[in-house]
Amino acid sequence: MANNKVLISGVKTSELKVLTTEEMTELFKKMHNGDIFARNELVKGNLKLVLSILRKVNSKNENLDDLFQVGCIGLVKAIDNFDLAHEVKFSTYAVPMILGEIKRYLRDNNSIRVSRSTRDLAYKALKLKEEYFMEKGEEISIEDLSLALNVTIYDIVFALESLKDPVSMFEPIYNDGGDTIYVYDQIEDKKKTGSIMEEKLATSDAVSSLSDREQLILNERYIIGKTQMEIAKDMDISQAQVSRLEKNAIKQLKKTLR
Repeated sequence: MANNKVLISGVKTSELKVLTTEEMTELFKKMHNGDIFARNELVKGNLKLVLSILRKVNSKNENLDDLFQVGCIGLVKAIDNFDLAHEVKFSTYAVPMILGEIKRYLRDNNSIRVSRSTRDLAYKALKLKEEYFMEKGEEISIEDLSLALNVTIYDIVFALESLKDPVSMFEPIYNDGGDTIYVYDQIEDKKKTGSIMEEKLATSDAVSSLSDREQLILNERYIIGKTQMEIAKDMDISQAQVSRLEKNAIKQLKKTLR
């Protein structure tokens, strides 16, 4: 997907047919009377609907050919279950089914494996949230969700969080043209291993060769455990500057201790 376009191998999107409302109605009548060719025409005539939904799905790591096929499954389900008596446009009925099929695929293929029971609970919670919003026009609280589904608040939160995509520790989050700041730069390290006294004795000479600013940053980061953002606020400088000073100090220590 690039520049708001969807590229599907083997599909010439510019040649896809778009059915008029009258043509759709006539084909549905034929299909309900047992005409299998009418069903095929309905599928072909609504492939652009699937493509339009894919444009709105932000999934950098998924194969668009796979997503297109999954979307087509949702389209076929919508066609098979659509009733002209609904008196609504087919697209209005089909979009939630196609989107739901794609979202289920993305959740089930999450790189983090979660149990079936947890995933089922998440789906039930999402469905209830959607129904509540449609009826009340506002979001349902986690407390009410837990009561409705007869589970703990922790179970609800855990289930919903399990559907979120993982973020790499090395995901870049900021760059001002200099050193890039990554996710791991924002994580506070509360775990101290080894003897701090031994570390101080082994590196005292090397540390004393650093500037006062660099020594302060290393102390705040690795002894106290502050994040770069917290240090930047305390020192009244940018986070990018803290990152550069920290990396330079570590580089000097390695050089001295080598």
